Amino acid sequence: MSIHPLPPPKEPTGLGRLPARRWFLLVGALAAVTFTGGVVSVMVLIADARRLGPAPDVGAQLDQLTVALIVLFGLQLAWGVGLGVTVRYAVLKPIDQLTEQVRTVAGGDFDHDLHVDRPRELAELSSHIDSMRARIVAAWRVATDQTEELRRSNGELEQFAYVASHDLQEPLRKVASFTQMLEQRYGAQLDDRARQYIHYAVDGAKRMQLLINDLLDFSRVGRVTGERSTVDSGAALDRALDNLSAAIEDAGATVTRDELPPVIGNQLQLTQLFQNLIENAVKFRSEEPPRVHIGARRAGDMWEFSCSDNGIGVEPKYADRIFLIFQRLHPRDVYPGTGIGLALCRKIVEYHGGTLWLDGTPGHEKDPAADAGTDGGGPARAAGHGATFRWTLPAARG
Repeated sequence: MSIHPLPPPKEPTGLGRLPARRWFLLVGALAAVTFTGGVVSVMVLIADARRLGPAPDVGAQLDQLTVALIVLFGLQLAWGVGLGVTVRYAVLKPIDQLTEQVRTVAGGDFDHDLHVDRPRELAELSSHIDSMRARIVAAWRVATDQTEELRRSNGELEQFAYVASHDLQEPLRKVASFTQMLEQRYGAQLDDRARQYIHYAVDGAKRMQLLINDLLDFSRVGRVTGERSTVDSGAALDRALDNLSAAIEDAGATVTRDELPPVIGNQLQLTQLFQNLIENAVKFRSEEPPRVHIGARRAGDMWEFSCSDNGIGVEPKYADRIFLIFQRLHPRDVYPGTGIGLALCRKIVEYHGGTLWLDGTPGHEKDPAADAGTDGGGPARAAGHGATFRWTLPAARG
């Protein structure tokens, strides 16, 4: 298997720039110079002693000393040569082999085995490195297979989205329109029960169309128009408010905001995020006129946004359930919808690298300022009423 080669290694600094071979050569050269100097010094001292004309027994002792020193120096020379040969073949050569094998793997041939026979420490090290290489290659192959499977699944999902947006909606439109035509043409001949059945059929077809559109929006997050750049979150909120202007006016709602910062994200998806959260705040209102506040504060490398309202609120035990697709806490005839809105919001936020949560849930304690009102004109909420959703988005650089 050959994949992209690894980046070049970091350059060593200081004395570490010298390879091990040169260190051994340097130490060996110093030892050889020292040895030669010792031999020469001893021979000079013996020659000087002979010139002094010592007694015969002293001369004999000097001869024996000379022979002993020659033998000793010869043994030391043989030991030094043997040590050099041992270091060369037992240390330096295996290191060179292992280095060359590692370079081959780093060059992209990840199926190349790493193995040296000696010494024991290098053999163990090469075995461990080769085991890690094999595990990484196996994990990479599994990831490649999963990526291919995911690519195929995404292709099927895109094909389904095309079918859902074209082939499925056309029959639904026909069912709704012809059922309404049936009521208009033969309405005088129908009793109340028949009219009720027609109403159920038309309502079911319309809800199915809405459900298909929401599913398409959910499936497109991160796949279609998913490019991210620096986005003015205030402008995204303005577009969301324009889309909801009729619903806000009908409900008599008031929407306030802090000064919103630029973030890294997708403009269309952030608009959809604001729109879904504000639409929920207006939909799940209490008897009081809806008041919604959009806030923002810096949290390290992220911006933490909040959407607070004075509506009916959410019980903490449902804090996780509300973010699941198709999960509803209220009957459809009381609060219409498909149950995808908050799941879509969480998917958008997580696609941008952030987190979406309900204020007051475990690990996300409720901010006291949310209940007492905010400096930006947020809704003053009685204890236990209203809800605050918070989410994070990456801050724009610069």
